[in-house]
Amino acid sequence: MDEHYFTPSPATDDRRFPLRVRLAGRDLDLVSSASVFSGRGLDKATAVLLDRLDEITDPPRGATIVDLGCGWGPIALTAALLHPESTVWAVDVSERARELTTENARRAGLDNVRVVTPQEVPEDLAPDAIWSNPPIRIGKQALHELLREWTARLAPQGTAALVVGRNLGADPLARWLGEQLPDRTVEKVASAKGFRVLEVGPAEPSS
Repeated sequence: MDEHYFTPSPATDDRRFPLRVRLAGRDLDLVSSASVFSGRGLDKATAVLLDRLDEITDPPRGATIVDLGCGWGPIALTAALLHPESTVWAVDVSERARELTTENARRAGLDNVRVVTPQEVPEDLAPDAIWSNPPIRIGKQALHELLREWTARLAPQGTAALVVGRNLGADPLARWLGEQLPDRTVEKVASAKGFRVLEVGPAEPSS
């Protein structure tokens, strides 16, 4: 595991470099670093999630959207671009990741992105949507604790879209989520390039 991606203040070199990337139909000139996850561009999992957003539940106008493990910010920036009336919380334990997302939101001209540590998220925050390429490599127990905490925070009609590699346990994770969340639905809404997009949604109305 590349532990420096999940360390608050990693000791690895933090040389910054320009990053040109297309998000939400816009070409953006951003900044990145090799010291954050997939610093050279969109990783395959995130690209699948962002390419399949039309297959997940659209958040309501003025939604609260959370990106768990924001890295240099591709998911958070996309959410903010597509939903300018919403507030996007970009959450990461890494100080460098937060610095990059803050700078990239500024470069993209976005003022609806709040970049925070997990501890800085208000206790009463109830997301309408969570979009995440979750940090699978932190280990099963830590991942389960993370997902258990955040799915419990969802607003009653809130949803969570998670992209996970099939070879990294997407199907067992979907089953586990279903067992942990009997009052919610858990569906595989998309599959591409060896990745699954799982969506946790509100309970289906009884017939």
